[in-house]
Amino acid sequence: MIRLSMIRLALAASLILPIVLWAAGAPAAEFTPAQRAEIVGIVRDALKQDPSILRDAIIALQADDGERTQEATRAAIAQAKGQLVTAADPVAGDAHGDVTIVEFFDTRCPYCRKMEPTMESFLAQDHKVRLVYKDLPILGPASVLGTRALLAAQKQGAYVPMREAVMKLPPDTTLPQIEAAARGLGLDWVRMQHDMDDPSVQARIDTNLKLAHDLGIQGTPALVIGDDLVPGAVELPDLEKAVAEARKG
Repeated sequence: MIRLSMIRLALAASLILPIVLWAAGAPAAEFTPAQRAEIVGIVRDALKQDPSILRDAIIALQADDGERTQEATRAAIAQAKGQLVTAADPVAGDAHGDVTIVEFFDTRCPYCRKMEPTMESFLAQDHKVRLVYKDLPILGPASVLGTRALLAAQKQGAYVPMREAVMKLPPDTTLPQIEAAARGLGLDWVRMQHDMDDPSVQARIDTNLKLAHDLGIQGTPALVIGDDLVPGAVELPDLEKAVAEARKG
């Protein structure tokens, strides 16, 4: 935190000083060392008397950085349009919805689990949204096991019910728990075990991991709604607002 504050202070000063120099009516190269020292002293005194100058400069820097990051993310999303939604992806909601939400999630992620009721409520009230799932097992062996189970269940047409079951299991999901859930859904467990080790399942995982990297996703959950990336778990009002904005676009 201390280092970050020092960096922000330096950046803020780099914004303020050129303004002062411009106000003095001459480029920096025309000032003598004594004059430059005097100007720096003026800046320091101004910051002491009115700290809001520094605050406003930091806010401006953060806003500019956030805008550039958002632009870069939107460009990455546009470039990845063909990969965000594919025929292989499991879908919930309206398969032909006018707005698509792409959810990158990890079965072990507590925030993904926390957002489940929110997403369920949203889909229950908005029947024109397509929800596309992107399994992103980044939290260890239990995550990989959960993902393999879901993608194997998809081969039996049971991705969504299996996902609902796995997301209710303990985060450190075990194979016996997966088996019990699969048998409870009436799935062919022998076939499912075989499919969990199918190379195509690992290929799907690798594809999702690369896509997440290309989009700059650093954790789960992460939602791509329209042209925007929404990181982290969101509340229902925020989800409604994001979808509304996507519809306008």
